[in-house]
Amino acid sequence: MNLAIRDVRYHLGRFLLTALGVGLLLATVMAMGGIYRGMVEDALSIVRAPGADLWVVQKDTNGPFAESSRIPEDIYRVIRAVPGVRDASPIAFQSLQLRVGERPLRVQLIGFRPGGLGAPPAVAEGRPIVRGRYDLLIDRKSGVPLGTEIRIGRSTFTVVGLTEGIVSNSGDPAAFVALRDAQEIQFQKANEAIRNDRARLAASLEEAPALRDVPPEALGGIVQDTRLANAILVRLEAWADPGEVAARIERWNHYRAMTTAEQEDVLAKSVIDRARQQILLFRIILLAVSTVIIGLIIYTLTMEKTRDIATLKIIGAPDWKIGGLILQQALVLGLLGYGLGAALIGLAFEYFPRRVAIWPLDQAILLGIVLAICVLASLLGIRRALSVDPTTAMGGG
Repeated sequence: MNLAIRDVRYHLGRFLLTALGVGLLLATVMAMGGIYRGMVEDALSIVRAPGADLWVVQKDTNGPFAESSRIPEDIYRVIRAVPGVRDASPIAFQSLQLRVGERPLRVQLIGFRPGGLGAPPAVAEGRPIVRGRYDLLIDRKSGVPLGTEIRIGRSTFTVVGLTEGIVSNSGDPAAFVALRDAQEIQFQKANEAIRNDRARLAASLEEAPALRDVPPEALGGIVQDTRLANAILVRLEAWADPGEVAARIERWNHYRAMTTAEQEDVLAKSVIDRARQQILLFRIILLAVSTVIIGLIIYTLTMEKTRDIATLKIIGAPDWKIGGLILQQALVLGLLGYGLGAALIGLAFEYFPRRVAIWPLDQAILLGIVLAICVLASLLGIRRALSVDPTTAMGGG
């Protein structure tokens, strides 16, 4: 008779309830791992979507996703002339808080030249941007239907298409507009701000005589320069070496050129590294709690069958056989909890507000960790079982 199976049947309700508790803990561990993987995929989706080989950004910066980067829009014509470059196109990024009806909506606004690099790889519904102005593509995750009119800054945009799977590293849905629209939204000042700047500059003329002959319109034009971009996307010829082209751009054009792999590395290691560390810490804590729970329940079950273990010793059962029964019970508890947790997260992960990416490799690694936890948790019960006095079976001890 298998003592572990018999004991599980005898305490089935409590055993299943404990397995459910362990399963909930493991489901949380799986969810946290999936949330981290989802954060990485979200962050990389916005970098990979344009299909660029190089990102030319402001010198001494790490690109538009890590810090501010502003470069002249027309520099893309100079970049196109670099040997090995097949195409180059400016792009602008900006985080915006919009209102769709009465609902606030935060988006990552991306401005690109229609027909150039930076457009979404596919439009899931509707049509791409074909007009030069006031068309808007937005990710389905936003919940905004086709045909919706959204006011951004001074202009009103119409949602003409829906994309899928392109979000920022914060999980905000991506919205695409023409580059000229994005530049006006990001760099053009409101009329009130322009009047304030002109008044302040006019007042400073009294302290700077050299500026007295400069007309106010020229001063206003300086602050109204919107021909800027946050990066230049570069696509290379098949034969070109990205490192050599990047070095040539940095040497002769005085901008920083980053490969897509370097841009991904900045996002994965710098922008979301703290979130990764925090999630890892919580996973370790939850696994430690799971270990304690499994260990306590196995120890309790071992204490309750002290006489059964003593009887086994009297009839000559070896210590490895008794220890094996305790280990089996711990493994059954851990595997049952793992199965319940995997089933739960498999049913629920699509309903999370952010992407949860469940990778088979991560699940396999977690299964190995759970098995190791079960072995570790069973040691206390095994130690107790091996210390049982055989005379306990006859009412002694």
